[in-house]
Amino acid sequence: MGEFDAVYESWRADPQGFWARAAEDVVWTKRWDRVLDDSNPPFYRWFVGGETNTCYNAVDRHVDDGRGDQAAIIYDSPVTGTVETITYAQLQERTAAFAGALAALGVGYGDRVIVYMPMIPEAVVAMLACTRIGAIHSVVFGGFAAKELATRIDDARPKAIVAASCGIEGQRVVHYKPLLDQAIDLAAHKPDHCVIKQRPQEPGALTAGRDLLWEDAVARGEPADCVPVKAEDPAYILYTSGTTGKPKGVVRATGGHLVTLKWSMPNIYGMAPGDVYWAASDVGWVVGHSYIVYAPLFHGCTTILYEGKPVGTPDAGAFWRVIAQHKVKGMFTAPTALRAIKKEDPHGKLLAAHDLSHYRAQFLAGERCDPDTLKWAQDMLKVPVIDNWWQTETGSPIASNCLGIELLPFKPGSPTRPVPGYEVHALSPEGEQMPPGEIGALAIKLPMAPAALPTLWNNDDRFVESYMAEFPGYYQTGDAGIVDEDGYIHVMSRTDDIINVAGHRLSTGGMEEVLASHQDVAECAVIGVADNLKGQVPLGFLVLKDGVNREHAEIVGEVVQMVRDRIGPVAAFRKATVVQRLPKTRSGKILRATMQKIADGESFNMPATIDDPAILEEIGQSLQTIGYARKG
Repeated sequence: MGEFDAVYESWRADPQGFWARAAEDVVWTKRWDRVLDDSNPPFYRWFVGGETNTCYNAVDRHVDDGRGDQAAIIYDSPVTGTVETITYAQLQERTAAFAGALAALGVGYGDRVIVYMPMIPEAVVAMLACTRIGAIHSVVFGGFAAKELATRIDDARPKAIVAASCGIEGQRVVHYKPLLDQAIDLAAHKPDHCVIKQRPQEPGALTAGRDLLWEDAVARGEPADCVPVKAEDPAYILYTSGTTGKPKGVVRATGGHLVTLKWSMPNIYGMAPGDVYWAASDVGWVVGHSYIVYAPLFHGCTTILYEGKPVGTPDAGAFWRVIAQHKVKGMFTAPTALRAIKKEDPHGKLLAAHDLSHYRAQFLAGERCDPDTLKWAQDMLKVPVIDNWWQTETGSPIASNCLGIELLPFKPGSPTRPVPGYEVHALSPEGEQMPPGEIGALAIKLPMAPAALPTLWNNDDRFVESYMAEFPGYYQTGDAGIVDEDGYIHVMSRTDDIINVAGHRLSTGGMEEVLASHQDVAECAVIGVADNLKGQVPLGFLVLKDGVNREHAEIVGEVVQMVRDRIGPVAAFRKATVVQRLPKTRSGKILRATMQKIADGESFNMPATIDDPAILEEIGQSLQTIGYARKG
């Protein structure tokens, strides 16, 4: 038995003992009475009776251990030309000061605070300050539309909102303060106070009696100490989009969050205290919560806070510059970021200018990584490229090759095997386990790892309906895929991306894998469109690599033949169109469902998370040229 198998089997044999041992790495003010309360499934509670504090474990414990002079955060902002290092001692001072500012405004244990910030140090300070005094933060991606922000204000009912006057996206200034004002006007709930961090690129107008400057708020308060909270108390609420249009408030329990994320840093990511770790995401997303802010700080690492893009700030060598300059040991990003870099610098000329000899691993998550992008990254970086699979709801990886335990053989297109805390099965619509290699709904046997959501904010019924009702005893991930004969998971698509072509259930992700392997294709997407004869047929979208000047019809013909050769005529893949770019969320996920509605001529709501709405018009025009996107 290999080392990974031994660790995984130790969890399966005694899950409570496994997590109790992991919990010894957390500083508790009161030890738990029970590791797991499973008396009311599917509502599982971990470390019942225990008390701890998130901020203490992220900041103060390292100062108390004599490591206050170590860098906690390196803020690197190519859009403002700023690089700043903040030590653990400095972070403790700033966090205690802002926690005192919140307390002076009446924020206390159990109160909610919405954080609406760009990638600046104050965003991290605000998050930690909330956990320091037992308040619950809910970070909303900076620049989110006013209507979407308003729905989150009404659901969380925050006592205060912490915001910046603006954000900077590449060369563009995003007007946060007007969006915040509009959202508060739209919301039925009104916060008592808004604390505004003015940025020189665009200061915001303050509303008398409600708004005050960050610096003035800090001057009013006294530094606050850490407040012990119950292990089951929420550390934060993070909203994820829901099918009904009302966002779902994913709750993260304090104790389980601490234990799981602290365990993940050495075991999954192979990081040691003092190592420099970088998650190239945003604090508005779950990756930002878990692996920009909390896990690296829990483990005493140095975390990179990057305000920039993979390309354009200033070029496709931006990531390699950050890794080289700050001696990053491991970095986490979405496959779409690598595809953007690959499109502009396919031969890695910009990479060659940087010394990455200290670099140990490249981690990927957020969407399925196609084998072609994976191979490109391996060839360029000369380090393991490790795909993860996880969700906002789980808060940390469900499946990964565990660098800190044992690297298993790689299988392109697979995030490897489930990590301890997760037992994953591919299920039929009737809830039966599918044979190895056959596609089904990927579901996780309950209970899940302690960081996984215990419920939705103020909505237990929706928690059960959304995740637990379809397969009793399992959490329904919403992803479709296979578990192969070696136990490797292959996430093919969302369950709603399984298309039914003349009775055959086919994965659009499998077709995308074929398209992405074409030498001229930088990025691609496949959707199912309505067909009178077959019910649905697949339709491909191709973004070509820079410098490709061949006839589009010729390239389309080649990818059609490739799908026929590798998947078979049963796929009925006959049409594809070349587009300049694909519509995506700000976190890089392709908006396939919206593209499908456009292709089928259906009405749709503009996605709140879309990066650039103008792309949808371009997609519609491209579809019309091949006979789709026609209403009626």
